Amino acid sequence: MSHHPGRCLRWDAHSRRWWWTGSAAHAVHAYATQDAAPLACRLPDAAGLLAHCRSGRVLLGLSKRLGVAQPGRETSARQLRVQPLVAVDAAEPRTAISDGCTDRRGFLVFGTRNVAEDGRAIGSFYQYSRQHGLRRLALPVVAEASAICFSADGRRMFFADARASRIMACDYDADAGSVGAPKVFAQLDAGVSPRGAALDLDGCMWSAQTGRLLRYAPDGKVVQRIAHDCTSIAFGGAGLTQLAAVGAGGLYAVPGPGVAGQADSPFDDHPPQ
Repeated sequence: MSHHPGRCLRWDAHSRRWWWTGSAAHAVHAYATQDAAPLACRLPDAAGLLAHCRSGRVLLGLSKRLGVAQPGRETSARQLRVQPLVAVDAAEPRTAISDGCTDRRGFLVFGTRNVAEDGRAIGSFYQYSRQHGLRRLALPVVAEASAICFSADGRRMFFADARASRIMACDYDADAGSVGAPKVFAQLDAGVSPRGAALDLDGCMWSAQTGRLLRYAPDGKVVQRIAHDCTSIAFGGAGLTQLAAVGAGGLYAVPGPGVAGQADSPFDDHPPQ
């Protein structure tokens, strides 16, 4: 589909385009089959996450802050103007935003990673909304937050440390900004890194891991394996029946998942009433 390397893949039903952030350059990309060429907008900093807003804007998680932007075809090849929303870990130079997505309430849930050479677990998980601002979630620290996604009812949160070989799950209350005690959802082989994740309409998790793409049943058992090395995956296209992935080689279609995905909830960027 596109050769631009990336991470944090998302489908936008309004524009009918795949969107992702660049992993080899500070940029945001978008692609649709009807485009003569992919949209490519430069960013002032590396972006660890991307989410679409109810207003039509794009929410970006740069290294140390969240911000919103309004990309368009005319901004191609230019630096995208990002309006700052909130600073993240401003007093901690060793961390940067690494992964995130919206919950079913339309709030953003994201995590950070340690960018220092020591690689110690100092990353945290946060929730951000216009109603409640930035709230830290009471989850264990990680070296690199990854695989954040939510069940269809929004009451269960999945997450991982990309430098550990397991995927975790916990109860989640969006309005309260609270989480339950984490439990192991899936134990991976030693040395395998859990990366991006997405849930389908059967409640199964598709997990991008080192050199492979696995589908887990709701009880954590592996039900499908695909040899495919990528960093992020998402469902999109007509009826959300197309599974796509991004990685070092760019954007690719994953053949025949045989199931539709769950739609992302747009970030609620309207001012609180």
